[in-house]
Order: sequence, then structure tokens, then C-alpha cells
Amino acid sequence: MRVTARIALDHLKSARVQREHYIGEWLPEPIPAASDFASGMATDPADAVVIQDDVSQAILILLERLTPAERAVYVLRESFALPYAEIAEILQRTPGACRQLFSTATRHLQESFLSHQVTPIEHDDAVRAFVSACVTGDLASLAKSLDPAVVVRSDGGGKVSAARRPVVGLERVSRLLIGLRTKYPHATVQLARTPGALGAVMLLEGQIAGVMTCATGARGIASIWIMRNPDKLTLWEGSLSEADPGSSEVLC
Repeated sequence: MRVTARIALDHLKSARVQREHYIGEWLPEPIPAASDFASGMATDPADAVVIQDDVSQAILILLERLTPAERAVYVLRESFALPYAEIAEILQRTPGACRQLFSTATRHLQESFLSHQVTPIEHDDAVRAFVSACVTGDLASLAKSLDPAVVVRSDGGGKVSAARRPVVGLERVSRLLIGLRTKYPHATVQLARTPGALGAVMLLEGQIAGVMTCATGARGIASIWIMRNPDKLTLWEGSLSEADPGSSEVLC
């Protein structure tokens, strides 16, 4: 664990430098719930549920906002319950410094939209209504499903078309989503389970062209992440056919 943590910390530091030159928004890879990575190869169903929740897209997005040191301390403390003395040895810092890093990381996460999330059932219902409105082009239903301050971030990696900056606000986001449906009239949209939440997959000519995940707040869909970078969609190859039939629904 000590060696792995040190390697991961070095990787986070180098990755942050690389992302400064990334084209457009950088998002972590969305993970299909049917994948071995999402389940952690867990044999206990209860363990699998915990692991899947831990690697949800919302958690991954939030962890990206932390510094490498904050992220390392938070994961080692929250997920592995290591004492601060051992974390300090791994990170080559003092226990007091590690305790402060954990406190800062926790505060950042608590101040985020996660503190306003709804129940999983409410989230899934909201996503179904939202995706259905996008597919049918029903602006009234779409507006009803979105938080007025909704934000869309998309990652194309410079390889496919994607908005290079966040799209903010109900009106702009609605135009963007309806525009995507107009641009790809022959696309198939299918609901698909991601760890901890329901998302949607867009297929063009039978190939996965994008994966959308969301975070839902009290006023509707608050954050939308659209992954279009083909290099970050490899985990989804074959995932829809392998998933539990009850976990996906074809909308169009």
C-alpha cells in the first residue's frame, strides 16, 4: 500500500502538468457498472456496492478538485481507515500536516453539490425524464428537469467535437442538448448503469460515441458530464451487451 500510494501521488503530480496542455475540458473516464474495475472483483455483494459508490463519476470529479496531497490523504483515511501516523509515513509528512490536509479535503467535498444530492431512486427518475426530454426535443420537459444553474462539461480530447468550455445556465444548456439531438438525428440513446448512478450512452452506427453522467440536486439535474474522447470510452466496449438487461433501457 505504501509503494502504491507513492506511485499514485507521483502520477497525480505529473498528470496535473499534462492537463495544462489538454485540449478543452478534462474529465475522468466514466466507468460502466458492469465492468470488473467498477465491481473491484469483489466477491461479497455488499463490498461491491460500497466500491461502486466510491468510484461514482461525481466522486471522481470532486477528487479532481483536490490537490494531489489532499486526494492521497483523503483516500487513505476515508477508504482504508489508516491512522494519520501511517499516512504521514507514506506521504513523508507530519501527522499534523496530514490531519490538516484531510480536514481541508473534507471541507471542499462537503461544500460541493454532493451535500445537496437526492436519493438514488429520485436521481434515476430525474435522469429518465431528462434524457427522454432530450430525445423527444420537448423543451418544456427539459427545462423542468434541469436546475436553473445547470452546468455541462464535455471532454473530446481534441479528437472529436465537444464544447471546450463549460456551458452554464438553463437556456444555454437546453440549446446545446437540443442541438446535439438535431446534429445526430440517427443516434441511439440508451440508459446505462454507472457506479452509483444512472447515466446514458449515445451510439452512432452501433458504436459508442459518448457517455453522459449527471449529478442531481433538489432543483433538478445540476451537473452534466459528457465524455466523447474515444480514448476514454474503451471500458464501455461490450459493456451494454454484458450488462443486466434490467439495467439499461433504449429510449430511441
